[in-house]
Amino acid sequence: MSQSFTTCGMNRARYLCSGPRLQFIDDNVRQRFITELAAAVDAKLTNKKLEAQKRMESRKIKHEVQQRYNGAIKRRKWEDPPEDPEAVKNFDPASRVKRRKSIILLGYSGVNYFGMQRNPGTKTIEEDLLRAMLKQNWINDEGFRQPQQIQFQRAARTDKGVSASMQVVSIKLPDNLDVEGLNSELPPDIRVFAVKRVTKGFNSKTNCDARTYTYTLPTIAFAPNEEKTNIHTYRLPADRLNRVNNVLSLFVGTNNFHNFTSRKIFDDPSVKRFIMLFECEAPFIPEGTTAEFATIKIKGQSFMLHQIRKMVGLTLAIVRGLAESDIISKAFGSERYGIPTAPGLGLVLSRIHYDKYNIRYGEDGCHETLEFEKEETTIQEFFKQHIATTIVESELNTNSMIDWLEKLPLHSYEPRDENEPSEWKPRNRKTADENDDDE
Repeated sequence: MSQSFTTCGMNRARYLCSGPRLQFIDDNVRQRFITELAAAVDAKLTNKKLEAQKRMESRKIKHEVQQRYNGAIKRRKWEDPPEDPEAVKNFDPASRVKRRKSIILLGYSGVNYFGMQRNPGTKTIEEDLLRAMLKQNWINDEGFRQPQQIQFQRAARTDKGVSASMQVVSIKLPDNLDVEGLNSELPPDIRVFAVKRVTKGFNSKTNCDARTYTYTLPTIAFAPNEEKTNIHTYRLPADRLNRVNNVLSLFVGTNNFHNFTSRKIFDDPSVKRFIMLFECEAPFIPEGTTAEFATIKIKGQSFMLHQIRKMVGLTLAIVRGLAESDIISKAFGSERYGIPTAPGLGLVLSRIHYDKYNIRYGEDGCHETLEFEKEETTIQEFFKQHIATTIVESELNTNSMIDWLEKLPLHSYEPRDENEPSEWKPRNRKTADENDDDE
């Protein structure tokens, strides 16, 4: 009987465990599990949202910093507050002058200057321009000392004595500038024609598609070497003008100009240059003189140091009968030739071309085209008064071309010995484009 009771009790226990009570316990556990799982999911989502917000804020701060700081200019410090503790206390970031990328369109007579590019201790165009901008608060002291910090860049460097009827400088400047006020600080032989806004990545040199130079000289330079002539009475015959243009056309195209610059070797990739146009215009007699002059026009993508003056010098040697025209094709070869360099007086940077920039940005509604049609009248007036007149008067007073022509027959047009000490010997190159656009 005892055994029977025990068996009955075990059976009853099984019944109770398998009944509604066990179902009730399972529902409580399931509900608690679901609640805890939902809370864990909500906490995870909340953490994810906070992390995403932090990332967005970090990206926003990084973007703002990048807008203020151009990493290409490693030494730029104008965004930082002063080191003086008192100045830091009163430093207000909102007081900084906002600067935008702009271009300055200017012209200058280079006769009294040692070139465009700034060179300490010498009289240059850039020195006078930067000093005038400092006085007019276009730039600050640091920008004057280190123009690269305000992204100063010229479209072309011009050598000693070389003028420009149109030069373009890209630079970061404040808004609402007084051009006339700046001109009042500049000497009469430098004139700013306009300031225009450009894209923030614009570079006046690298965005330039081509440059046009002119070279003005007395036509007596084209006379045969043995002919007795006078600068005031000589007149260039039509057939000799045709001869001049036939010789000039031999330079057109892409060629190796290592013989037409200083210290460059034949294998240097930078000596390959593309000449689009090279021609001599009809002669003219400047007002108030009896001497006849002519202007040679040349357009190319870019030019090296002395390249144009050497091209003109060799052309004159050929036209005057001192060398054969085949020396041009020979000079494009690997042999080293000594090429005469014409005087710098008549050389003028005439035009800077930005055709690709104008096509891309000129019609976007935000930027002006860089064609300078509105400024053309002012440019031509400045050219006539301060450049053309100066070239003619200086030539008639100093006889720079006549003196140079007298020494031209002494020049050798035979290949040079590469071991001979001369200007051609290569030097250590500081930069790949050291001699670019440096006429």
